[in-house]
Amino acid sequence: MHDPNSPAWADRIQLSEFMSVDELTELGTGDVAYIKAIKASDLREMFPEVPPLHDNMTLYALLNADGTPILLADSREAAVANAFEADLEMASLH
Repeated sequence: MHDPNSPAWADRIQLSEFMSVDELTELGTGDVAYIKAIKASDLREMFPEVPPLHDNMTLYALLNADGTPILLADSREAAVANAFEADLEMASLH
C-alpha cells in the first residue's frame, strides 16, 4: 500500500517505472561516498592487500555509494579530505 506521506516515486512499484534495477544500483556511484571506521582485524575482507596490523587499531575507509572501497586512511580527517579532493558528496550513516 502506498504511504501518503512519501512521494509517489518512493513507492517501489512505481519506482520501477522510472528506473531499471541497474540504474538504481549505480545511483550515486562515483558521486556519493561515506566513511566507515574499521578495526584492523576486519580489513582483510575489504582490502586483501593490506599488510598485517595490530588488531585493535582503528582505520577509516572511504567507500563508494555501493560499498566499493576507495581508500583507507589512519584518520577520519584524512578520509574526509580525500573525499573533498575527489569532489565526492558525503553521505551520513546512522
